[in-house]
Amino acid sequence: MQSSQAIDRIVIVGGGTAGWMAAAALAHVFEGAGKSVTLVESEAIGIIGVGEATIPEILKFNARLGIDEADFLRETKATFKLGIEFDGWRREGERYFHPFGAFGVDMEGVAFHHFWLKACAEGQADPLETYSMAWQAARRGRFVHPQGGPQSPLSSLGYAYHFDAALYAGFLRRYAEARGVVRCEGRVVEVQQSQAGDVSGVVLEDGRLVAGDFFIDCTGFIGLLIEKTLKAGYDDWSAWLPCDSAVAVPCERVEPLSPYTRSTAREAGWQWRIPLQHRVGKGYVYSSSHLSHQDAEDALMARLEGPPLAQPRRLRFATGRRRECWKRNCVAVGLSSGFLEPLESTSIHLIQSAITKLITLFPSQTTDEGLRREFNALMEEEFVTVRDFLILHYKVTQRDGPFWAQVRAMPIPDRLADKIALFEQTGRIVRRDHDIFSESSWLAVAVGQGLAPRGRHPISDVLGRDENRARLAAIRDSIWRTADALPSHADALAATMRPHA
Repeated sequence: MQSSQAIDRIVIVGGGTAGWMAAAALAHVFEGAGKSVTLVESEAIGIIGVGEATIPEILKFNARLGIDEADFLRETKATFKLGIEFDGWRREGERYFHPFGAFGVDMEGVAFHHFWLKACAEGQADPLETYSMAWQAARRGRFVHPQGGPQSPLSSLGYAYHFDAALYAGFLRRYAEARGVVRCEGRVVEVQQSQAGDVSGVVLEDGRLVAGDFFIDCTGFIGLLIEKTLKAGYDDWSAWLPCDSAVAVPCERVEPLSPYTRSTAREAGWQWRIPLQHRVGKGYVYSSSHLSHQDAEDALMARLEGPPLAQPRRLRFATGRRRECWKRNCVAVGLSSGFLEPLESTSIHLIQSAITKLITLFPSQTTDEGLRREFNALMEEEFVTVRDFLILHYKVTQRDGPFWAQVRAMPIPDRLADKIALFEQTGRIVRRDHDIFSESSWLAVAVGQGLAPRGRHPISDVLGRDENRARLAAIRDSIWRTADALPSHADALAATMRPHA
């Protein structure tokens, strides 16, 4: 039977982005509460350096910690991100944009896209992205912070960041240590457990014991505590997301500073482009069953826009999630909790989400089973939602080639199949309570990949053909005029980082 004890000593095993995000957040919320936070990491163990592109939720994490945006941008070499451009995902040579922010303006109490669908049926509509403030700013290389009232096109903007993950970890390390977190350098060689089976401490290579009451596993794919020790189990989702490898390399930036991520479909997967202030992150995510590691690396290096700044790094992974992200007195955060390819820039968000949920449900005693069940249920729902959104990109495609034929033909989870069918039949997008992706996100990808609804909301017919066309034209013109007047991304970035008088 598991014994209960108060939680006063929190030990984070593993550093990197996940470890230092957890340390910073815990240091902030428990400051002055009499709890100690220790982080164990070894400089001899390299970090994966999870994706450098994020989604808008990262703004909330930084804000909760009281981080000044200008300081963050300077310290992490960050740039602004208005969304993701998908190149060649539907067909070779076609592009679409997943914006952070709404399309158009909702009318008559229903979503804008139903009126757009009405115009499409009448042969009068521009492409959907025409009505996106985020895309019209992004394609012009411009940026501004969201502002204005509901009638302003700028109020619909959302944004996130591209940043150097290693610099972000260092930035948060300084933040955390200033608030009492103790960093312990050393490689873990043994995990100790109590008679009840809880983790009680980790032994370092030099013989030191770091004991604790509650542990956070940030040890990456290996899952040293959550899997190697506690055997939490793993659900493998590679049948739906067959890419199992990646090669990444930074290069010099020679193009203008674009405020968006680019994802380009390739022979056996896709390639990313992430622009930072000081360099560009490039990578190729691919299926090793359809492309050799060397061929993937050669393809990536041949497409660099500038000289490489490091040797390419290869990664292998199994897409899926830990069956129990919280087992006994240990919570897995980051890659130790699972991995979903960074197609929609969710790697850092899943770290943030786990930390936020853990803080909300943080137990007083190590035996709070109800809190543990709730946390695991919430994380499962989050992983499944992201999984299904990623599958949508692969399932709905008209690209040629063995890899793309395989993903187009694969059976998909029932809940995603139902979602696709509902959209195709009625134009409706139904989201669950914990869906991190907005209706606009699902819409952008569904339409961009080629789904064409046969129906729409009947309220869209309250507007006549001419009035509907006039309203759409007015929305389009307002967005385009506003986008034309915005500062360049580089100027907006410099202005934000400029020290205040």
